[in-house]
Amino acid sequence: MDLKDFFTHRAEFLDKARDEFGFVTEEGVVAEMLPYMLDAKLVDSEEFDDAFLDFSSDGLKLNSYCVVESGERLQLLLVDESRIEDKSGEDDLLISERSIYESQLNRCFRFLKASIKGSIKAQLQDSDPCLALANKLSLASGLEQFDVVEIFLISLTATVSFKGAVPQPKTIHFKDEPLVVKLEREGESAEKEILIKKRVIDLNFLTSSINSRGRRESLEVRFRDTFASNIEVIQAAQEKHFESYLCVLDAEILYELYRAHGARMLEKNVRSFLGLPRKGVNSGIKTTLRDEPEKFIAYNNGVTITAEDAELFQYKKKTYLESLTDMQIVNGGQTTATIYFAKREGIDISRVKVMAKINVAKTGNEKELDELISNISKYSNSQSRVSNVDLRARNPQLVKLKQLSDSVQTPSGNHWFFERAKGDFNTQVRKAGSGGARIKKLYPTTHRFSKEQLAKYFTAWGEQPFLVKRGGEKVFRYFIEQISDENPSANLTVDRDFYEALIAKIIVFRRLEKLYGTGKNAMGNLRAAVIPYSLAVLYSATDGKYGGDPLDFGSIWKEQDIQDDLAGFFERLMRSINELIKRYSESDDYGEYSKKPELWAAISASPEVKSFLEDPKNSAVIERYTSKKDLQI
Repeated sequence: MDLKDFFTHRAEFLDKARDEFGFVTEEGVVAEMLPYMLDAKLVDSEEFDDAFLDFSSDGLKLNSYCVVESGERLQLLLVDESRIEDKSGEDDLLISERSIYESQLNRCFRFLKASIKGSIKAQLQDSDPCLALANKLSLASGLEQFDVVEIFLISLTATVSFKGAVPQPKTIHFKDEPLVVKLEREGESAEKEILIKKRVIDLNFLTSSINSRGRRESLEVRFRDTFASNIEVIQAAQEKHFESYLCVLDAEILYELYRAHGARMLEKNVRSFLGLPRKGVNSGIKTTLRDEPEKFIAYNNGVTITAEDAELFQYKKKTYLESLTDMQIVNGGQTTATIYFAKREGIDISRVKVMAKINVAKTGNEKELDELISNISKYSNSQSRVSNVDLRARNPQLVKLKQLSDSVQTPSGNHWFFERAKGDFNTQVRKAGSGGARIKKLYPTTHRFSKEQLAKYFTAWGEQPFLVKRGGEKVFRYFIEQISDENPSANLTVDRDFYEALIAKIIVFRRLEKLYGTGKNAMGNLRAAVIPYSLAVLYSATDGKYGGDPLDFGSIWKEQDIQDDLAGFFERLMRSINELIKRYSESDDYGEYSKKPELWAAISASPEVKSFLEDPKNSAVIERYTSKKDLQI
């Protein structure tokens, strides 16, 4: 990789991270980087909860956090604010020393330890959005929940080596560290080990992500260096494009693999259907693990693994597994997760063994490789209820939407740019050369959207705001299934009318983001939850369950904005929903609880929502933007 590309991508990234006043903000940096991290499978969702914690005098900082859906992994994220200035000289952005990154990562690590000790709570106010997390970490129940804490540092710097004539990109890895914490179990003191993983998200990562055009980051697992016992394999097939091996894995190996890598290890087209539980596990597998562990290998179908490359070694005429590159479990995710959660519940898995088939793709052609791994995944799961929807950028419905965005003009003669694949826009700008400025003017950041954003905006106009808050592949899969030709029940056709309504929904969602605000000028600290919940309330009163008339998105498309009276309606609604989320949440961590359907059920049926919609001032606005005369509640 050329360092010139690093700084080109940095400048383009900062342009997208600016707020409406032209300033680069930490919130903007986080919002722009999370989709890249999602593509790389470092996170499961781009919907992180804001923390806004920065105690410079104590060396503590946390920008955002997220608890993964399966519950056992906490992800913390901080931004190096000194490295996001667009005036920084290139020499100041070349980092070669691990200690520079360590000092930043430790700001977040100190927050973690201070929270566990309970010492930070006295410094936080009731309104601080990270108070709920700090409270949780100070309790034994919270510490019992988390097995892994991942700390990500966003630093818009290039990590390099100065050993050659010119600086060369390099990667700095951080060893996983155990953090031993003390807690009480049934009235007795106990200890628990939490695995701390650290990762720098730098310009090296950003450039690699852009060049890979949204492909997940390759996961390399070095078995020989990680596990005490070697894994013997037998070659079962050697064909032109792949080779297969068979082996038997100790359940402890699957446990440690899932603990270290989580759902990142599970193939993306399958894992959304695993239904990974927070507490309970598949009862049949769990019963065998508990009552007949030595028979598990006979009862269970085992796991199917794919990889792009495998390293093997010989010892005493036997073949053993050294490492796998881009390892993915494409069948057996439920088995892997069940083993993991069973051990967490105290079930002894030391006598459990699991059959494994490892398929190694040998083709160097990326398209052929994707197709091969996709087919292996598809046919390995042929006995499971797994959807065949294509989640890739070349999905035919996404291609149709791209064609519409290229051809359809707004009433004022402008266009919207649908970035079907990561980096499409910047590629067009670079190809245009001196005409790049014209393209940027034609498509300002306010008129661009990605396929992940598209899924969120589409789904927000419905009655699943908790799904929008979860984000990630779940909401994207829902969107693709709704517009799929194979889903006649959705009764949707991707045509010009659909596209215009979709753009109108984007306009509404983004206008609500501005109305809610950020930082000190915001209504509160729950913007990511309040917006989809507010839209869901209006949907229920118009298109949804209350049987109202559809909202007139046509007028929004024509104006490319919402009128002042509708903006005022939304502002009142969001202030109300902001308080209702706090009132009806059964957890102090409002952001996390807003991912639960129970919260939506409580709010949508609440007397406060009914009263809000019946208020003459509000019902008049709804009536004005629908053809309905008598609003039914």
